[in-house]
Amino acid sequence: MTQHDDAPAGTGAGPASPFADLLAANADYADSFTLGGFDGVARAGVAIVTCMDSRIQPLTMLGLTHGDAKIFRNPGGRVTDAALEALVLGVHLLNVQRVLVVPHTRCAMTKMSENELRETITELSGQDAWWQHFHVVPDQRAALVEDVHRVTSHPLIGDRVAVGGFLYDVDTGRMEQLV
Repeated sequence: MTQHDDAPAGTGAGPASPFADLLAANADYADSFTLGGFDGVARAGVAIVTCMDSRIQPLTMLGLTHGDAKIFRNPGGRVTDAALEALVLGVHLLNVQRVLVVPHTRCAMTKMSENELRETITELSGQDAWWQHFHVVPDQRAALVEDVHRVTSHPLIGDRVAVGGFLYDVDTGRMEQLV
């Protein structure tokens, strides 16, 4: 896709913008926006680490609403170094008192090995992807135990918060606590 000549470089704005539909929807959203004024802390004291999968609605699935939780999403819902950074900030600055690590059923990150995924991305992109680490999940339960341990053993988090590991079922909407 090319950018329209009328748009400033790098903005994605303008008549031919690939974001025009989203910006129009945002304008409609902003016209009736009533959720302003929050201070950014997690009102329910919750942080959720989950997958980027669009079938997951982190707030809704837990009966939470805007402003209740801090949410960190990545492929596979893994507790990466970036997720730990977010959790440390949440615990110390943003009222996080409970951490839920929530991978889900039928996750694409469980379907291939790291090398198979690298081969697939190399083929699809036409670029060598063997340097990229994708954090595939060959065993979700083992990964969940590891991820919960990464949080509970972190020196800046430790026992300051309750931490649980859950599996979200994308076909039923139910969560099961595994750790």
